[in-house]
Amino acid sequence: MIDLQHLGREQSICCYRQGDVIIDPGPEVSSQRVIDALGGEAPRAILLTHIHLDHAAATGALVELWPETEVWVHERGAPHVIDPERLIASATRIYGDDMERLWGTILPVPQERVRVLSGGEQIGDWRALYTPGHSGNHIAYLHEPSGTLFSGDVAGVRRLGGPVLAPTPPPEIDLAGWERSIELIESVEPERLAVTHFGVHDDVGEQLDALREDLARAPAWALEAPDAEAYAALQREWLVGAASEEVAAGYFAVMRSEDGYAGLKRALLQREE
Repeated sequence: MIDLQHLGREQSICCYRQGDVIIDPGPEVSSQRVIDALGGEAPRAILLTHIHLDHAAATGALVELWPETEVWVHERGAPHVIDPERLIASATRIYGDDMERLWGTILPVPQERVRVLSGGEQIGDWRALYTPGHSGNHIAYLHEPSGTLFSGDVAGVRRLGGPVLAPTPPPEIDLAGWERSIELIESVEPERLAVTHFGVHDDVGEQLDALREDLARAPAWALEAPDAEAYAALQREWLVGAASEEVAAGYFAVMRSEDGYAGLKRALLQREE
């Protein structure tokens, strides 16, 4: 585990090293943590679970530093890694003047360095699983010798000793697809889950059950709440009861309830249609 300590926060974003690859290098503003952890060595490949900036924004800068390193990414995310202009424009509409402070410089990855995946590939010790739900370009990577599934966000967020929550930012939340992805994860029987937010967890069954519970609870809140503020209050009240005020504050420092509400409302509308 490489704790990126994004914006000085512990247990916020984790990059993983497994042998000669790394998984989810995180934002460019935190990339020196990755470089230092590797001790000057270049990884053979950077495996992206999806292209959200908290997971992948450092990729272009690291490939510029490591010109022989390959990037693995789902076919729906690959065009935005090769040419991030639209991705940057979309994110700028959300984060505005905070883009540089939060994520750093987002550089393109040369097309010849990109290995495009669709899910189901077996590449050496690695098995790529297409796991939409949180994102339409989400891949989870099973390292078969160790039994570790590097699950990105599809297995939920679990920080600071707190409970499992489903991160639901717009625009690609797919509740039915997420359930199918959970079933796929269960079918490959991983021994542990390596979660980007945050840490390695051996209680795989309990984590996935807790995720299912949140994927039922959170949409119900989104239907009940008249707006994002009311949704945030419901989520915070539950989280304080399940953990503590301190843990709730830590979760909401890095996971905005407003985004979760917007993603769920969009997903619920699409399901209704």
